[in-house]
Amino acid sequence: MKYVIRSLLFVIAITGCGEKSTPGPKVVPSVKGDVYDVTTCEKELKLGEETDSSQLIDKIQIYKKAHKIYLYKNGKKVETFGISLGKHSLEGDKKKEGDMRTPIGKYKIVRKRCDEKHSRYLLISYPNAEDRAEARKNSLNPGGGISIHGQPVWNADGHGDDYTLKHDWTEGCIAVTNTALDRLWRSVELGVPIEIYP
Repeated sequence: MKYVIRSLLFVIAITGCGEKSTPGPKVVPSVKGDVYDVTTCEKELKLGEETDSSQLIDKIQIYKKAHKIYLYKNGKKVETFGISLGKHSLEGDKKKEGDMRTPIGKYKIVRKRCDEKHSRYLLISYPNAEDRAEARKNSLNPGGGISIHGQPVWNADGHGDDYTLKHDWTEGCIAVTNTALDRLWRSVELGVPIEIYP
């Protein structure tokens, strides 16, 4: 009996509980000198070939304290990835431009952009009406340009993922590994809702 229980625990430990936490093979974006080569990315985007209809998701949730991003399809969680946030994100909600915090709220993916610095961006609709009203009430500029993006060029091959995922290093964006970003890029269409929680 002990052998059966130990065997069962071993199988659970190595296979997990059914929820994927990595998207499969590591993706290494092309680098040209000290920047990402965005030629292929821009071509796919222009032709509308950046998504894979078999992988589409319909909701994204982010939990800041847990440093996790969850992808959903038809109400079911289908993938989980680790994330890095703005340097001061655990101090609360984003209040103003330059506060190095990741916002909390309900948004949408509004744009996809290829980028030489962080590979690719999924721009979110921050600031929303509530964020703008709160900033106006306090005479602040809420900032903008918040996105989900990949790793800096020095970590294009993912050798530093363990380090970057243990630190909050962005100016307010959500950073994922390049492999996770490839999964997101191929599975997210414009308009997908994204909910960000403390």
